[in-house]
Amino acid sequence: MSTPFRLELLAGGHDRSSFDCGDEVLNRYFQTQVTQDVRRRITNCFVAIANENGQIAAYYTLAAASVPISDLPESDTKRLPRYPTLPAVRIGRLAVDRRFQGQGLGGALLADAAARSLQTPVAVFTLLVDAKNDQAVAFYRRYGFRQLASAPRTLFLPLVTAEKAFLQAGAR
Repeated sequence: MSTPFRLELLAGGHDRSSFDCGDEVLNRYFQTQVTQDVRRRITNCFVAIANENGQIAAYYTLAAASVPISDLPESDTKRLPRYPTLPAVRIGRLAVDRRFQGQGLGGALLADAAARSLQTPVAVFTLLVDAKNDQAVAFYRRYGFRQLASAPRTLFLPLVTAEKAFLQAGAR
């Protein structure tokens, strides 16, 4: 059975003009700003393309980041060296077009982001996200993300945890 979507890097041939996730800020960023950020090497953008019609169904961005070790629970850091910060990958934006919402695409994008972060030759301890509202916080928490003590809308998911979750999901 084939999947209804394929994931790829955003390219010049992708038509972003009709993308509408229901949030004007996320739409505007995707339609007008993301290519500048990619060109400046601030972020990379990945898109989910509907195989049926070639439309962009969703997108997310990834960028290098760091997290102060003091912001993480001791249970996550007790066996780590006491560096002031730990390497992270930030999922800067994640949005699903209204026409494709409710199909599990957001979770698939998170899994893809974690897989890409696990495969990079650069060491990464955790994924970070900045949730824009309580609904987004709830979405990320469903996938195991936990809130930082110093910033309740910034959530993290250690890649060790993500890897175990994806191995378990793949074993089913």
